[in-house]
Amino acid sequence: MHRVVVLAVSEVIGYDLNIPPQVFASAEQDGKPLYDVRLCGVDDRPIRVSYGYSAQLAHGPEVLAEADTVIVPGTRVAGPRQDGTLPPELAAALARIPAHARIMSICTGAFVLAAAGILDGRRATTHWAHAERFRQLYPRVELDENVLFVDDRDVLTSAGLAAGVDLCLHVIRSDHGSAVANQAARYCVVPPWRDGGQSQFIDRPLPEPDDGSTAATRAWALERLADPLGLEDLARHARMSVRTFSRRFRAETGLSARAWLNQQRVLHARHLLETTNLPVDRVAAESGLGTAASLRQHLNAAIGVSPLAYRRTFSRS
Repeated sequence: MHRVVVLAVSEVIGYDLNIPPQVFASAEQDGKPLYDVRLCGVDDRPIRVSYGYSAQLAHGPEVLAEADTVIVPGTRVAGPRQDGTLPPELAAALARIPAHARIMSICTGAFVLAAAGILDGRRATTHWAHAERFRQLYPRVELDENVLFVDDRDVLTSAGLAAGVDLCLHVIRSDHGSAVANQAARYCVVPPWRDGGQSQFIDRPLPEPDDGSTAATRAWALERLADPLGLEDLARHARMSVRTFSRRFRAETGLSARAWLNQQRVLHARHLLETTNLPVDRVAAESGLGTAASLRQHLNAAIGVSPLAYRRTFSRS
């Protein structure tokens, strides 16, 4: 099995610490677990956990040497969070990670990766509330606090707290396809994919109460992705002016209506490529992306592969 090691750095955020073992342990195929998840600290002592308790983890840092994926949950550790330095015992633990291992962070765990130089020259994200401090400490990292997670090949980072669930499900989906990821999401009673980015959770004035919601229109649009829907069509269905609808839509999803539609069409195209033998041009038409060339362009922009390469990798048909 693929071995996932969660490195808890004191004081670790308890919610973040428990996301990877729960989500990855829920990923199964034919009744067999796909991941072996282990938790460790930088030493063998009990780890301090946020909000008043400590935990004795089953493993010490030596297990990092056996990892295929290493995840650093959110932490309040002083050096990486306050002055950009890396404590010697933490640096020693990180040095145990094999060169081939995939490295991930949840929330403020990105501060640890940045302090270790792992994020230099890469795109990354962290909790939006700590973005300004992160930029001050780590100017060589290309930070984007408006997304739920960033997949930069072998290094992946997630935004605050629950975005760690989104990242873990994304990794399962990348490793084993949508069916396995969706099954894990159902077991965890969470959505397999959340629309928009972290920006929708940043504090902002509430919409006017008479603006209504765009949720019903989003559900309506998901049933009609193959149709040539435009902003005017969506606003008309929501019984709003285009201006009001656009403002409300962005407040609720963090995206423009056009960007959201493109995202949903790419997701649907991926589903069709995985689960059917439809020709690529038919997949493009049924997902609302028009032509095979358009599908190729959108899929390459989203995940960096062509439709045929994606189907070869993830097809379950």
